[in-house]
Amino acid sequence: MTGLDLLFKPKSIAVIGASDTPGRAGNVIIRNLQSGGFNGPIMPVTPKYQAVAGILAYPTIESLPLVPDLAILCTQACRNSELIRQLGEKGVKVAIILAAGMKKTLSQNGQTEFEVMRDIASRYAMRVIGPNSLGMILPWLNLNASFSPIPANKGNIAFVSQSAAVCTTILDWARNRRIGFSTFISLGEASDIDFPELLDYLSRESKTDAIMLYIDNIQNARAFISAARAASRNRRVLVLKSGRTPEGAASLPHLHADDLGLDGAYDAAIRRSGMLRVKTTHELFAAVETLSHSVPLRGERLAIISNGGGPAVMAVDALLEMGGKLAVLSEETIDKLNTILPVSWSQGNPVDIVGDADIDRYKKVTEILLESDEADALLILHSPSVTAPGLATAKALADMLKNSQRAKRFNILTNWQGESDDATVARLAFAHAGFPAYRTPESAVTAFMHLVEYRRNKKQLMETPASIGQIDYDVDGGRTLIQQAIDSQQTSLTTHEARPFLAKYGINVMATWLAEDAAEAAQITEQVGYPVAIKLRSPDIPHKSDVNGVMLDLNNAVEVANAAQLMLNRVSLSYPTARIEGLQIQGMANRAGSQELRVCVRHDPVFGPVILLGEGGSEWNVNRDAAVAIPPLNMTLASYLVIGALKNGQLRQHGHPYTLDVNALCHFLVTLSQIIIDYPEIKELDIHPLLITGDNITVLDASIQLCAFQGDANTRLAIRPYPKELEQHAILKDGTPILLRPILPEDEPNHKSFVERVSVEDLYKRFFSDVGELNHEALANLTQIDYDREMAFVAVQREANGCDEILGVVRALANPEHTDAEFAVLVRSDLKGKGLGRILMDKVIDYGRLSGLKRLNGMTMPSNSGMIALAQRVGFSIDVQIQDGVVEMDMML
Repeated sequence: MTGLDLLFKPKSIAVIGASDTPGRAGNVIIRNLQSGGFNGPIMPVTPKYQAVAGILAYPTIESLPLVPDLAILCTQACRNSELIRQLGEKGVKVAIILAAGMKKTLSQNGQTEFEVMRDIASRYAMRVIGPNSLGMILPWLNLNASFSPIPANKGNIAFVSQSAAVCTTILDWARNRRIGFSTFISLGEASDIDFPELLDYLSRESKTDAIMLYIDNIQNARAFISAARAASRNRRVLVLKSGRTPEGAASLPHLHADDLGLDGAYDAAIRRSGMLRVKTTHELFAAVETLSHSVPLRGERLAIISNGGGPAVMAVDALLEMGGKLAVLSEETIDKLNTILPVSWSQGNPVDIVGDADIDRYKKVTEILLESDEADALLILHSPSVTAPGLATAKALADMLKNSQRAKRFNILTNWQGESDDATVARLAFAHAGFPAYRTPESAVTAFMHLVEYRRNKKQLMETPASIGQIDYDVDGGRTLIQQAIDSQQTSLTTHEARPFLAKYGINVMATWLAEDAAEAAQITEQVGYPVAIKLRSPDIPHKSDVNGVMLDLNNAVEVANAAQLMLNRVSLSYPTARIEGLQIQGMANRAGSQELRVCVRHDPVFGPVILLGEGGSEWNVNRDAAVAIPPLNMTLASYLVIGALKNGQLRQHGHPYTLDVNALCHFLVTLSQIIIDYPEIKELDIHPLLITGDNITVLDASIQLCAFQGDANTRLAIRPYPKELEQHAILKDGTPILLRPILPEDEPNHKSFVERVSVEDLYKRFFSDVGELNHEALANLTQIDYDREMAFVAVQREANGCDEILGVVRALANPEHTDAEFAVLVRSDLKGKGLGRILMDKVIDYGRLSGLKRLNGMTMPSNSGMIALAQRVGFSIDVQIQDGVVEMDMML
């Protein structure tokens, strides 16, 4: 069994530092294991007692009668490294460390106890949760291996947290509402086992329908995003990330300033992974409540029932302000409602059933809305009423909804207002019946919008990006310019130096000249023509506006000389030690109808290179004024960045003759993303202003910071980009030239056409079932892959229109440990016998060896003689499983 298997399915547990003293960690852990009903040996280890809580104790780890599957360390920080060594020698493979302070406790060799412990655990291949962990609870295994005073009910939500305090808060709240969990894990300082591995495991765990994460920080952004993208395709994943402000993040005691990433980058990573972020504890509680009782949304239309107008209006306001959709009732539904409601009812949605509504009216209106197809979710509001008592109404509605087949198609949300015992017990009655209940209309709407946003995020994750065709960037030319700058020990490129480089990617930069002083500036402008702009160039003055370092609309040499000299004089007064590298001169751009933006690339300490988009200005604050995206970008991802920036006010549509051309801006952002991928030497890039007039984009000012880079350029990126280096040309037996390349998200339409040209019989052999016509979701899963854990090579032939016709595909899906991969190959049925299958198999074998896989395996049907023969020819061993009706193909690499 692997370390994670032993963690989640332990058959025996040792408690190191067990104690008979109430309140001590070693006593609480033993008591929790007993009360939870763990069905396996519990072995206290302590030299102080012969027995703990009635269980025979052992004086040392060495004296244990068997090797425990799991060890829980309840000892002081200074002792844990040595205890981990003893456990390693005993053969223990998984440990949980409760103690805090290991990062601040020094060992004898000068390292922290945290570092020493991690090195020792690695030496023994031991997996560790913690230190500073509360432990874990696995309710379905009756395992409470935690220091929590509150147990967990059985349920379908997995909760993983870096904060012990958040863990106990959630447990306390959920227990009262009978909300249960499949898994509850406190990671603590995550010296080893962390979010990525747990996401991989929990997304395949049968008892888990949804996963919730409380995150202080991410240690391995690439592994986290990769695991989160995979998990969110199978499970709903919600995230509460603390430290939204720089000050809040800096106050986390276990984090160094260098570990703090932009909150906007975390937002971008969460959205890009298909997860949903909640921002407050209140939202977290609402999300837990919703997840425990919800079904996947069919759509986004919300219908509202209320016995009062005010709460209904508050719910509608909250819904529309959050970007939600109010269901529109048909005339037929309104006619039905007219037969049972007073004439004073609202005649639409929200359905105000009037203050004198009784229980029967509530039930009849609910039934009518459930019978309609005009809503996807139903919010029932209740204000304290004599005619519809809170608890009685709640019980009646809960009974009706539980017995309604139509109700199972809806997400039902309730809000019983008030703080009386009647309202409180009514909310609990709904919760116990399996329907979420909230204290305010706004919190109910917020919970509904969590479901909507999750649905939108998942849809965004699966959206097919538009193709922008083949763009020929001069990568080699750009490489030469960058290398020349680094060889000459340049650490930055200013506008006139960046211009020829950006031109290699088709980016238009305003022509720029450099003058050493005011006199030379006047001479140059005579040749350039008027009007002109002059800009100060100094690495020591971050904001030119501090010294009025940009002068515009200068119309003759005298104005230029005077403006330049005054600018230099201001620098000498305000920044006497600043280095002046000259004056930049440009012709005046035509700004009529234009919009000025700022686009930057920054190196985030957590996520690597990120793209920032906003309107700029001297008071620009990246935490407030910039939308953030993580490369690589395609046209769909770029459009979401721009639309999000417009929605959040980081970009604005000005009242110009030209509105902002989103498509042109997206093309620019995709190009910028490619520059980041191609040149790891670019540490930062700042374009400000970027002038957009219609579909015309011009860079007025640019600065590029350089730093020599060695190693794999892709390792600095949080998401692996398209691996162009794996492209390969080949020739079929009939002489047809083809290209083997990794699949792209943009391939979805071509992949659909390819599958349509594969016979039903061949598809059945490939998928082991009658797949019929593949829908968008299925095709997206086949084309939008994570290159870090999956590879698909398509064999393509370029058509006259420039599109790639797909002839065949081979896939390799690796396990999370990236040791084994399952392969599958499919060739267009009319192309058999041309050697394409062999070419694809050789390609996937080469890829497996190159990527460090140890084994390739696959399955086919006994009737697929062609595949079996091909596998044998390329070196696979064949094992025919007659009873199961499959043939297993296996190759050690």
